[in-house]
Amino acid sequence: MFYLSLAVAAEKVAELEPLAETKSMQTYIVWLEKPVGSLLEQSDHADLESWYQSYLPQTIASSNQLEKPRMVYAYRNVATGFAAKLTVEEVAEMEKKEGFISAHPERNLQMHTTHSPNFLGLQQGMGLSKGSNYGEGMIIGVLDSGIFPDHPSFNDEGVPPPPAKWKGRCDFNGTVCNNKLIGARSFNGGKTTGSPPVDDEGHGTHTSTTAAGNFVKGASVFGMANGTATGMAPHAHVAMYKVCSGDGCSESDIIAAMDTAVDDGVDVLSLSLGGGSPFFYADGIAVGAFGAMQKGIFVSCSAGNEGPDYQTLSNEAPWILTVGASTIDRSIRATAKLGNGQEYDGESLFQPKDFSSDLVPLVYAGAHSNESSAFCDEGSLTNVGGKVVVCELGGGVARIAKGVEVKRAGGVAMILVNPDFGGYSTLADAHVLPATHVSFAAGVSIKTYINSTSTPTATVLFKGTVIGDQLAPKVGFFSSRGPSLASPAILKPDIIGPGVSILAAWPFSVDNATDSKATFNIISGTSMSCPHLSGIAALLKSVHPDWSPAAIKSAMMTTAEVNNLAGSAILDETLSAADLFAIGAGHVNPSKANDPGLIYDIQPQDYIPYLCGLNYTSKQIAAITQQKVQCSKVGAIPEGQLNYPSFSIFILPGGKPQKYTRTLTNVGPANSTYKLAPLSQHKMNITVLPEVLTFTEVNQKLTYQVVFAAQDGAGGDGIPFSQGYLSWVSNQHTVNTPISVVFDFE
Repeated sequence: MFYLSLAVAAEKVAELEPLAETKSMQTYIVWLEKPVGSLLEQSDHADLESWYQSYLPQTIASSNQLEKPRMVYAYRNVATGFAAKLTVEEVAEMEKKEGFISAHPERNLQMHTTHSPNFLGLQQGMGLSKGSNYGEGMIIGVLDSGIFPDHPSFNDEGVPPPPAKWKGRCDFNGTVCNNKLIGARSFNGGKTTGSPPVDDEGHGTHTSTTAAGNFVKGASVFGMANGTATGMAPHAHVAMYKVCSGDGCSESDIIAAMDTAVDDGVDVLSLSLGGGSPFFYADGIAVGAFGAMQKGIFVSCSAGNEGPDYQTLSNEAPWILTVGASTIDRSIRATAKLGNGQEYDGESLFQPKDFSSDLVPLVYAGAHSNESSAFCDEGSLTNVGGKVVVCELGGGVARIAKGVEVKRAGGVAMILVNPDFGGYSTLADAHVLPATHVSFAAGVSIKTYINSTSTPTATVLFKGTVIGDQLAPKVGFFSSRGPSLASPAILKPDIIGPGVSILAAWPFSVDNATDSKATFNIISGTSMSCPHLSGIAALLKSVHPDWSPAAIKSAMMTTAEVNNLAGSAILDETLSAADLFAIGAGHVNPSKANDPGLIYDIQPQDYIPYLCGLNYTSKQIAAITQQKVQCSKVGAIPEGQLNYPSFSIFILPGGKPQKYTRTLTNVGPANSTYKLAPLSQHKMNITVLPEVLTFTEVNQKLTYQVVFAAQDGAGGDGIPFSQGYLSWVSNQHTVNTPISVVFDFE
């Protein structure tokens, strides 16, 4: 059952704790109406900041000593407004001023982490990679934890100088930046100069090389997953904007980085971070992304790692590509072998060659109903010396930290078992001792075995890199799911891409191989899937420079794969068919996206009637669009009427049928005829007119109408929603549009 009330959405927002400066003062994001005239078009940033200063209470504005420290950022490209340190009383005073829209305490967002080019069909010198010259000329701006510039993945062999439009800068000393890494900036509470964006976390180095790392031969971790490491767009340029640290990513820094990236001239923005589902006008990423999109910049964001529960998404705005996470066909196999002869395959990146296959005593850490020890929390284990220890995933204890505790207590190996919601999803981690991560089902069997004998024994067998999982891609259990809270009639996530056990560059060695700068790590999260799509967007934009951000998104979505390598439906963590709230349009297929046949295009102005339809006020819409809007003149449309490449329908059995239109643009052969494929969806009557679309010109637009009606008894059979695809088929192309229908909602 889905609860879609505004109260629930507001409750989700309330869960996001603001960053407090002091008990009385904190950083607020303040949105203003864009002034009439050319103030924001002027190059003099001081004039703009002076205008923003006029909104600060007089006690601040009149004090030179306090004036500068209070103003944290003055935004000029992606938003009209500023970030400032204020008290609640000062904000209340500001609300009385003309042109004020709103102010909210900044949120502290989190990074979304917890072989792939070949799996995606992007082999070196073939297909889309070759046709796009590996993304040559494209600039990918990455907002993250910084970068390790000396890594070989940032070598600029084969990469031309950046295009003339590039206006950014590199804050690293000396000649660290080159034709590959062309920009490096750091944003920290208003300090945008001085300190270079050094990556102390590893996350930013990993995401940026996933998007656009250059070719590095012989990449591996612990000798596993050996091969040539490369990003999606290996000859694209990278610009790093450091906005995150171990404490998170502050909203004011994120907006400032997006603002700067627009000035710098990026083509794609990649954000592997987020938090919750606020209204779009109160979401700095959504506002910043709208401003970037208006300038033709493609914005790709991670969906979040709060799955597998429904309604757990971040970054839901329709002008953002929201990316979920899936597996690839490679596993780093480690098998738990029990004393009864049973074996259970799992994964571990650490694969010691000298670990004995002899059986040793096996113990369950939670055998005495101690929850802390069941999760192998720090300091919780005793009497495990010389034993293989079974630990439960979760409990607020990091996976690798569990192994640290087992090792501290004298255990010789760890079997990490999933909770029920983790299902069959397993992750390859750089554990500190021999270990394997196994499924929930395997965990149940292992604990049953332990309880069946007084002398349970086990060991771990390490089998190395195994390629060829025919069930790939599967949805990662952690990948956040729809429906969207902020806009339920927009199907989210949009798409899934590789995000489970992904190899990419890392700032330091995780396997103590200190003789090389070619250090890599394998990690998981929607943080990893997002930059895959960012790099693919750069490839597509390189080939199709005239395509809008919405056109690129449409091309990806309508050509996405809905089946796995075995030819059956993509599965989720339970090995059941994944629903559209997990996969969106499906798994990205870059080569097909390069030639979609038809696209659903959306221009920036098209979002305004949609925002009116969300019942946002004129001021709230102005905060997003930087335009004065009167919904009474523009008109409002239902969410589902936006020309989006999917349908998300909420309908009651026997309720009024819902009618929507979509407009398709021909980007294939001039003379093309598309016929509607047969439609069959559980408990739904769906009518499409016309059933044939005949194009005679490139870029010609044709519109079709869809009527959705729920049959009697829909939702009463225990099936709360229905899903399928509306497909237009020509001799050369198939254009798939996913349809999700929810019956059981309040």
